[in-house]
Amino acid sequence: MKRNLLWRGLLILAVLVGAAAIAFPPQEKINLGLDLRGGMHLVLQVQTVDALKAETDSEMARLARIAEDEGVAGLRPRRTGDTTFEVAGLSPQAKDTLDQIADDSFAGAWEAREEGDRMVFTMTDQNSSQIRQLSVTQAVQTIRNRIDAFGVAEPVIQEMGEERILVQLPGVDDPERVRNLIKSTALLEFRIVRFPQGGGGGVPSREAILANYNNRLPEDLEILEGDVRDAEGRVTQKVYYAVDKRRDVTGRDLKTARPGLGQFNDPIVEFSLTPEGAQKFGALTGANTGQGLAIVLDNRVVSAPVIRSRITDSGIIEGNFTQQEVQDLSTVLRSGALPASLTYLEERTVGPSLGRDSIESGLLAGLIGTALVVLYMLIIYNLSGVNAVIALALNLLLLFGGLAAFGANLTLPGIAGIILTIGMAVDANVLVFERIREELHAGRTVRSAVDLGYEKALSSIIDSNVTTLVAALFLFQFGTGPIRGFAVTLTIGLLASMFTAVFVSRWLFDFVLSRRQVQRLSI
Repeated sequence: MKRNLLWRGLLILAVLVGAAAIAFPPQEKINLGLDLRGGMHLVLQVQTVDALKAETDSEMARLARIAEDEGVAGLRPRRTGDTTFEVAGLSPQAKDTLDQIADDSFAGAWEAREEGDRMVFTMTDQNSSQIRQLSVTQAVQTIRNRIDAFGVAEPVIQEMGEERILVQLPGVDDPERVRNLIKSTALLEFRIVRFPQGGGGGVPSREAILANYNNRLPEDLEILEGDVRDAEGRVTQKVYYAVDKRRDVTGRDLKTARPGLGQFNDPIVEFSLTPEGAQKFGALTGANTGQGLAIVLDNRVVSAPVIRSRITDSGIIEGNFTQQEVQDLSTVLRSGALPASLTYLEERTVGPSLGRDSIESGLLAGLIGTALVVLYMLIIYNLSGVNAVIALALNLLLLFGGLAAFGANLTLPGIAGIILTIGMAVDANVLVFERIREELHAGRTVRSAVDLGYEKALSSIIDSNVTTLVAALFLFQFGTGPIRGFAVTLTIGLLASMFTAVFVSRWLFDFVLSRRQVQRLSI
């Protein structure tokens, strides 16, 4: 008996020492959630249909390049839907060639069928599903790269199902800049300007462009908008350009981008291209010397300088930017373009002062609740209440040790979870003590009453804790932010309370009974 008691005591001691070592000092080991520390909480929806459109455009261009290499030049594929495109006006020989290309280069990803002199390409369901999932994964990585460059400590960026992304940024003091940094698609493209000739400042209206083409824009062109800025970077007017739809060189061909200074010490972005990108850029600029080169960012023309000579591996982006705009643009270009646009579904910003107030209010509520519980147990159960109070203190130690061990964030609802855990832990002791009382009233000896009390109360304790644990797991699975913080805290607290109420509390009774003959139990 004493040997068994010793081993149980050593196990309890080891668990408690381990929890104390992990949890202390708590101000360094316990991570505070946004509602306590201050910061931003965002839930973003990835518009994966944008990724499907981009993939369709890319495959259209690839098909045209492969067909040209096979001797079929001048193809003009046209996108007819998010995941479909067609090539019209084909000769029988050209259709045979495209059939072969579809089998060799597009098999499994696209389905091709003939309709008269046209061929229609449709993305397969498997390919569509993979692109949607990949776009979400890429968006998470891109956002993480941007936030890391911004310098936010301990950010939380993760997928949360249904093409959504959870972003939690503690300690952010400039929410608007972070919001723009995250949401900026940063889709960089280099396209040739067809009107006005030679690029430059564009024209003041769409009508001026359409008038140049007899009010019917060619199918291979589109009109994009740009801004004219003053010396301080403020937008003074809108201008418009007719540019090629074809996207030969994009941000995917970038090797790096960094802030720099132009010839008049104005902030610019310097960029360099990958070897493959430099080859494509050289071919594009070499074939269009004298034309305007539209630098398009997120479907807006940033600038449209005239191509004076062939450009290969590097260049600059200028547009009367501020220093901060250049810094942020370099960051998003280096981290890569988002594969799809983002929509804000939920946004919360908590100031540091509100977080401190929440901590103080939560601590006060916790202290008052704990004091009332301790007082109640000592009054109702006399000296046996000391057993419950000791178990309760150890339960809190294990709880904070668990939070530190798993790196969980302590939130304001999490503090409520701690208070609820205190109640659940004491509830287990109440069940045991009442059973022991019943056995003592039935004439049992003290040792027999303690044994039967724990034995009969065990099923009720397990039942109440497991049902609450199941509810906490559902909250964790389907909740976000502070709700998850509550679920994590409650789960760790329930597991700790079962250990202390059943194992530790029982050991304390056994330890006292092993030291002396107890004829009467104060309960």
